[in-house]
Amino acid sequence: MAVRGSPAGPPQRVCILRLSALGDCANVVPVVHTLQAARPDIEICWVINRIEAQLVADLPGVECLIYDKRGGREGIAALKRVLSGRRFDALLDMHASWRANRISLLVSADRRIGFDRRRARDGQRWFVRERIAPVASRHVVDGFLAFAAVLGADTPVFDWRVPIADTDRQHAAALLEVARDPRPILFISPCSSHGMRNWQAERYAAVADHAIRAHGMRCVIVGGPSPAERAMGEAIMAAMKESAIDLIGQTNLKQLLALFEHGRILLTPDSGPAHMANATDIATISLHAATDPRRSGAYRSRELCVDYFAEAASRYRDSTPDGLKWGTRIENDEGVMALIPVAAVTARIDEVMARGVSSEARA
Repeated sequence: MAVRGSPAGPPQRVCILRLSALGDCANVVPVVHTLQAARPDIEICWVINRIEAQLVADLPGVECLIYDKRGGREGIAALKRVLSGRRFDALLDMHASWRANRISLLVSADRRIGFDRRRARDGQRWFVRERIAPVASRHVVDGFLAFAAVLGADTPVFDWRVPIADTDRQHAAALLEVARDPRPILFISPCSSHGMRNWQAERYAAVADHAIRAHGMRCVIVGGPSPAERAMGEAIMAAMKESAIDLIGQTNLKQLLALFEHGRILLTPDSGPAHMANATDIATISLHAATDPRRSGAYRSRELCVDYFAEAASRYRDSTPDGLKWGTRIENDEGVMALIPVAAVTARIDEVMARGVSSEARA
């Protein structure tokens, strides 16, 4: 399948298809900003899952068309009704999965653009007519930005920001009692949606104790309201010798971002919050043994990734990271995240705190 050269500029009516996950949808936001910078009058529709839409649905100039994956056939039928009669200049099929393939058939578009050979899977090539140019970088963000480039928007805008309401910022400030406690904050978002990517509770606790004792930080544990996340938060606090603030289940996605605006460091596995945090100036330390940080590290803090993927590839796959297929995850092996020692993470904490406050913080 040939890759068509870029036209003079982006077309006017563009449909983005990226249903999930939360981190991937956060990483599509720079594509939106890039397209809008290249063509301010562009009309963007984004086909997206209901949960992920809570993060991006109020992006200026973007219409989110909601797909409820829990709705079964009716969910598909509802989306089909919304798309009926619409035609786009281009479909950016940025989600390679069998479900996304089926949904892509509902979109009428003059150009249907999918991933390059390395990134495409689940038969996506049969549902598109063009591919993005091969991207040397392994990172998902650079792959997503290649979709903008093929439309002629080849000056990337590395901006993850989404609107946050004043009420959400006020809620976050109240939870943190910012005015009363000026100590730097270490946020721990300990859970990924993939449980095998999670680090051990006692190790999070050891890092939190170090941050409090060595750097005078406050530790705040955040996450969603699921039983697994609540249990992880309780386990961390029980293992700590110092005290932490438990805010698990007390924020929506926008309020979580508002919390991060007050933070110095975020510690998390490869998770949605790791990528959401690119919208703020927090330093993100993401933990990688199950996944390759060259593909899914927090983009603006890639130098802070704690990378034990090579050790995991050797032990569990008898290979090297470069010897594995792009996108390989080693998350079906018990103990893979235990390859990451506490000392490797506390060293990153020390590194960030030695820098002082960033001079590049956004106004």
